[in-house]
Amino acid sequence: MPKVKVKRKSTWVDMTAMCDVAFLLLTFFMLTSNFTAKEAIQVDTPSSISEIKIPEVNIMKIVVDKEGKVFFGIDGQEKRISLLEKIGEAYKLDFTAEEKHQFSLVTSFGIPVEKMKAFLSLSSSDRDSKENALGIPSDSLNNQFKDWVKAARQVNPDLKIAIKADQSTPYPKIKNVMNTLQELDENRYNLITSLEEAPENL
Repeated sequence: MPKVKVKRKSTWVDMTAMCDVAFLLLTFFMLTSNFTAKEAIQVDTPSSISEIKIPEVNIMKIVVDKEGKVFFGIDGQEKRISLLEKIGEAYKLDFTAEEKHQFSLVTSFGIPVEKMKAFLSLSSSDRDSKENALGIPSDSLNNQFKDWVKAARQVNPDLKIAIKADQSTPYPKIKNVMNTLQELDENRYNLITSLEEAPENL
């Protein structure tokens, strides 16, 4: 007898519910995620087992690269404009409204004050070039870094200091930054590190 062939039917699955869930998850992650602010220089931080998180607002971030160059930044666009105005008063420099606006968009920088106007006239991509990563002078003869910290504290007294240094940065360079902070009676600050797994208790 010939076999009876059963007609194959295509399987149809309603994907509406899955699409709804996918878009809900996408929306959730977009609304709850924190975007990392662009830094003037990338550093390879040392590791530690500390899980203390620094605040996300009212932060004065000091970055020291492996050569000891110092970079600086605070959060808040209006606060950055006020910071630039304070530095302009201290160094007898007049910044235009456009230069102030451009500075408000810079989250972190490392440039001497005398080159700031030229730096702000560059495009955002040119500002990120290695040629413009000169570092803020922080030696005893020309400590512009001290002036930036002092001005930032005047602009926002609630700022928390966070230091982020490369793991190969020479210790005297870090000590120099800390000495400057101590001269300003800034004795409390956070050190940013990479998280390392805690050793198991034997």
